[in-house]
Amino acid sequence: MNCSQLLEETESGFCTEGVSTPGLDAQVLLAHCIGRDRQFLYAYPEKELSSAEVKRFRSLVARRMQGEPVAYVTGEKEFWSLAFEVTPDVLIPRPDTEILVEEVLKLFGREEVRILEIGTGSGAISVALASQREQVSITATDCSLEALAVAGRNALNNNVSEKISFLCGDLFHPAVGTFDIIVSNPPYISEKEFNLLAPEVREYEPRRALVVGPDGTEFHRRLAQGARQFLAEAGWLAMELGAGQRNALEKILHENDYCDITFRRDYAGIDRVVLARKKG
Repeated sequence: MNCSQLLEETESGFCTEGVSTPGLDAQVLLAHCIGRDRQFLYAYPEKELSSAEVKRFRSLVARRMQGEPVAYVTGEKEFWSLAFEVTPDVLIPRPDTEILVEEVLKLFGREEVRILEIGTGSGAISVALASQREQVSITATDCSLEALAVAGRNALNNNVSEKISFLCGDLFHPAVGTFDIIVSNPPYISEKEFNLLAPEVREYEPRRALVVGPDGTEFHRRLAQGARQFLAEAGWLAMELGAGQRNALEKILHENDYCDITFRRDYAGIDRVVLARKKG
């Protein structure tokens, strides 16, 4: 069979199973299977595949049919135009989180910036930030050794490992010193909301990276409380948040003596990032 035939067959099957992006998923899986990019599939639709390639491709398709996210099937995901390894030990990096990276970059000055990331997961945020600035020193923590192993490989593969120190521990426990910026994409799904997530998220991605408690802002509160000890004078706290959490976070940040509180919306118009400065 050729590429075009396989893609048509697979897209039809995905549509029947209710896969949300059938054409894209088919292309990503086939490109990964043959070690090419998606542009190759457009340029050479008549490319004949070996029986071994077809068999491997169909095994990947079967996994996707069962609901496994494409990123876990391929073991990789693009973020900030960089290639990241992903495994079921880490949350799949999402485009919305690039907004958090954008906002943190705006806080950089000309001198070396010291950053602490809480809950680094795949390392996507820290690696992206390190890739954009020479004068940056990042400490990234996570309570999962498995996640830190993935993050370490991603830093190495993207040539920024010398700028990032990965430490294992809960929240601020392993951190030492003070930082100009503390950044986090914390779990912000409430226990009730978790049951409403798409099955491919609910059943495959690490629950601890998604769900935090009854309200969805419990982790944010712990970050706001603990960050003050580790922020330098007039330092910034930057966090991702979920839909409908703006008012609760404004209250939490005011209660913990932060100022200059601002929000940034994602491309769907949902408040997605909050920035707050430590009062002197």
